[in-house]
Amino acid sequence: MSEEENLGLSLLEKGRQGLAHMVFSRLGIIVLLLLFQLFLVFAAFYRLNAYLPHFVIFTTVFSAFLGLYLLNTDADPSAKITWLLVILLMPAVGALLYCYTRSNLGMRMLKKRLNYLVETTENSIPQNRDVLNRLRKENPGAAALAHYLHRTGCYPVYDHTEVKYYPLGEDKWADLLEALQQAEHFIFLEYFIIDEGLMWGRVLEILAEKAKAGVDVRVMYDGTCEFSTLPHDYPKRLQALGIRCKMFAPMTPFVSTHYNYRDHRKIAVIDGHTAFTGGVNLADEYINRRPRFGHWKDTAIRLRGEAVPSFTLMFLQMWGVDEKELEIDRFLAYPTQAPAEARGYVLPYGDCPLDNDKVGERVYMDILNRAERYVYIMSPYLILDGEMETALKFAAERGVDVRLVLPGIPDKKMPWALAKTHYSTLLASGVKIYEYSPGFVHAKVFVADDKEAVVGTINLDYRSLYHHFECAAFLYDTPCIPDIRADVEATMARSALVEKDFMEHEKLGVKLMGFLMKAIAPLL
Repeated sequence: MSEEENLGLSLLEKGRQGLAHMVFSRLGIIVLLLLFQLFLVFAAFYRLNAYLPHFVIFTTVFSAFLGLYLLNTDADPSAKITWLLVILLMPAVGALLYCYTRSNLGMRMLKKRLNYLVETTENSIPQNRDVLNRLRKENPGAAALAHYLHRTGCYPVYDHTEVKYYPLGEDKWADLLEALQQAEHFIFLEYFIIDEGLMWGRVLEILAEKAKAGVDVRVMYDGTCEFSTLPHDYPKRLQALGIRCKMFAPMTPFVSTHYNYRDHRKIAVIDGHTAFTGGVNLADEYINRRPRFGHWKDTAIRLRGEAVPSFTLMFLQMWGVDEKELEIDRFLAYPTQAPAEARGYVLPYGDCPLDNDKVGERVYMDILNRAERYVYIMSPYLILDGEMETALKFAAERGVDVRLVLPGIPDKKMPWALAKTHYSTLLASGVKIYEYSPGFVHAKVFVADDKEAVVGTINLDYRSLYHHFECAAFLYDTPCIPDIRADVEATMARSALVEKDFMEHEKLGVKLMGFLMKAIAPLL
């Protein structure tokens, strides 16, 4: 048995994922509705021939009504076009699928509970007015962004916070293990993906040891893990070790639309004074111990100091979704051990798909709109709405050096093909695009003008910008920003620059897939 298999298995028997849970995913619902559409067509032509005119009239009128309704909603224009196309091509399945997703079955209580949690905790961490005023004097634009973020939730801007940047997942993992070993009071982990292996095995051994010593250890992961990486009963297995564990939104059979709203956050908080976030999940591919798509390029940051309680609060808000009582004040009271000499400003923030604020996208667009010299970006996916594409193009057209670093080896063929549909128009506006030749870029990084940066979990795609719970940290004038720029430039040096005539050399299958998938991009 390998080292990866040994670690963690001394604590837990390796689980098997139940394939039956895949039936209850979004794919299962779409397949069911497609079969229903085929049944209706077959019945109309072969069984209900006399009623065929009525069927055609009904579907035409209903589709027209639904189309008018769509045009009057506040949905993204790209999403409106997609739904109109789906409804016109497949009236029965399109209408049913749209009504199903708009019904918010199973999501209304979640939305109500989360709104309550946000409202009751909006003053849990007061904004230090002196810090905000100093930022306003140094950079009014950054201060205005801080004002906006504080309006969307309890997200103050802080000073006295040390930030360390990790250019690879394995670098973050080493420091995470050290921080976990030093925990005395509590450990909170919230991750999109947890998978058995070396990385999680070592983390789990420390968690079990700390739980046994009386440390409050809590783990939360997204419900998609139950059919992709972990067995359904994994929370019970961890609870047997003294670790409190939850799945966010487990996959359930065709009764809920909240399968679309995943917890994509990556948060680790130790004792209220140290926090980690970024793109790195707790699985071996993120530390290049299990090669899947060439070299896995990822990033993360560690915060120490006054900004850490914001991540504590974000975790507790999600944890409290199904709790009767909130436990917030007790955990926010732990000393932050703020470094006295830490320079710059740090603003952790979250994004929730159940409100009307597209926080992640607006922060990115604000950076693009205020940039004067350059904006460098790393993202695994590029599935843009009209607003984001316009912001990228406009920044480049007014002379800002805009550069995108994307994967050279994709993890998913459809998003990769979709990304390429944006290349021509971006290149025409002067945006430079690089594809990371050694493998897959999973980093989510913006850095601009040697002054501002964002590191977090937010991709440049519809999933992250519209449908996921996300988090990140906005950094202004922190000492790590030159490290971020240097890392992006080093990644570019290992990447291939996309030329304007790239489509002439692209494979026909990729072109065709991108052409077809463009129509349903908001649904992917």
